[in-house]
Amino acid sequence: MGNTFGHLFRVTTFGESHGGGVGVIIDGCPPQLEISAEEIQVELDRRRPGQSKITTPRKEADKCEILSGVFQGQTLGTPISITVKNKDTRPQDYSEMVQMYRPSHADATYDAKYGIRNYQGGGRSSARETIGRVAAGAIAKKILHKVAGIEIVGYVKRIKDLEGEVDAEKVTLEQVESNIVRCPDAECAERMIELIEQTGRDGNSIGGVVECVARKVPKGLGEPVFDKLEADIAKGVMSLPASKGFEIGSGFAGTLLTGIEHNDEFYTDDEGNIRTVTNRSGGIQGGISNGENIIIRVAFKPTATIRKEQNTVTKTGEAGVLAAKGRHDPCVLPRAVPMVEAMVALVLCDHLLRFQGQCKVL
Repeated sequence: MGNTFGHLFRVTTFGESHGGGVGVIIDGCPPQLEISAEEIQVELDRRRPGQSKITTPRKEADKCEILSGVFQGQTLGTPISITVKNKDTRPQDYSEMVQMYRPSHADATYDAKYGIRNYQGGGRSSARETIGRVAAGAIAKKILHKVAGIEIVGYVKRIKDLEGEVDAEKVTLEQVESNIVRCPDAECAERMIELIEQTGRDGNSIGGVVECVARKVPKGLGEPVFDKLEADIAKGVMSLPASKGFEIGSGFAGTLLTGIEHNDEFYTDDEGNIRTVTNRSGGIQGGISNGENIIIRVAFKPTATIRKEQNTVTKTGEAGVLAAKGRHDPCVLPRAVPMVEAMVALVLCDHLLRFQGQCKVL
């Protein structure tokens, strides 16, 4: 029912925002991969709420527990189950939403589809569901690095109309984590933080763009028709809460160029490798990785749940006004960075395993 992602490396997430907990089951992870809860926790700490003054004040340690699939620090090749318990729940903050629909949230559509919904924090539609994705992404990242040396770095590129100057070819994780907004452009990051703080004080929200680069991706990942690599990446990141747009390489800006301006010409480097002079394709051509850096961008809308009064209706269609309570991010972008990285890692890991099963052998 849409809770499982991937083919060979498959993840199934479970849990609701204010239920007992959330988690993930990972099936298809190769055996003898060294992994620990501490390694996974590093990624979860980047995603968790309450980590800075510009995120939701909900206080959750998001401490993970590996229940199965790992023995003596190594994966068994069997399903891996990881759980995180919910601690700081406040279901009473959502009492008004029993009857009233939040504008631009999933309340009305969940009711229309299922006839029932968990109104406490949005249930499955909450960004808290992404804990399972990020935990699985930590394992996928380790597989990618061990097998092919692949590294994935995401960062905040833009908040509203403030855009940082970032070189996707050279940006490092250390630069990303050097400030709470996760924008490697230090000067722009300060202005972003000020804007997010002011927006939060006003009871409002803003959106922006996360950019992500995957380096050292080998040639040949992806399928030429329906499972094109960029199509699967797009599906992965567009399944994240609040995502509203996807670009790869030149993206929509490429529509302003002519073919001769946009095409990536080939050359042979000093080591005899076929490369492209430019990378407007974003590392993927014909749905298959070409060995260049894969560069994508994901647009996230302003957080739907805000404290300002908005016109809405009840479940029975009666007019009403709602000013949401609860604890919400005035901007989801800083915490979305590890989520985007995780989905890119899950797609690349799945395609790497698929590639090993069908790559040329002669």
